[in-house]
Amino acid sequence: MTAALTLTDVTLVHGDGEDVVTALDQVGLRLERGELVAVVGPSGSGKSSLLAVAGALTPPTRGGVRIGDVDLVAATPRQRDAVRRRRIGFVFQSSNLVPALTAVHQVRLPLTFARDVRGRDPLALLAEVGMDHKADRRPHELSGGERQRVGVARALVTRPELLLVDEPTAALDRQRSHEIVGLLARESHEHNVATLMVTHDHGVLEHCDKVYEMVDGRLTAFD
Repeated sequence: MTAALTLTDVTLVHGDGEDVVTALDQVGLRLERGELVAVVGPSGSGKSSLLAVAGALTPPTRGGVRIGDVDLVAATPRQRDAVRRRRIGFVFQSSNLVPALTAVHQVRLPLTFARDVRGRDPLALLAEVGMDHKADRRPHELSGGERQRVGVARALVTRPELLLVDEPTAALDRQRSHEIVGLLARESHEHNVATLMVTHDHGVLEHCDKVYEMVDGRLTAFD
């Protein structure tokens, strides 16, 4: 079976001359559908660059990137845009909710940009993440953990093959952190979504199927 995400010897270089920075150094990764994989590492180690390359936001300097059967390196900008809309979901550190929209409209929003996608029902999805009772609330009326739950639902509404998650517990306490990562694990397993999460929070790694460490742009198994 084709993996949801395949990175082959991916290198990403910024700058030139004496200012060259190697953000990713020959990174290889295979992520299957239905698994939650975490990447830990210090700030500046390349974790954000990894998500940018995996999410078709930044092309690598060298190496291969595939989302399912799509070769992102060979794809046109329009094809990469289509992959992001239809096959990738993003969960951000700060949830990035639109202040004026209610929770149910937050979740419905991606479907307006991917009208050819057979999405999930927004209200049913809010119920699945435990937020249907606050479907009519706006972000300022929700706690940090509740906003993250809405963000997770929004990322899943288009039925993505790949979910990319950036520091989802950074602003949460211990209990809420476990709730959010446990939710990500459940959604990954039950809906056959490949989830790649970068995090500083070692306390939530028990929920993950695999854990890698990134240091100076290199990815290795986490001990």
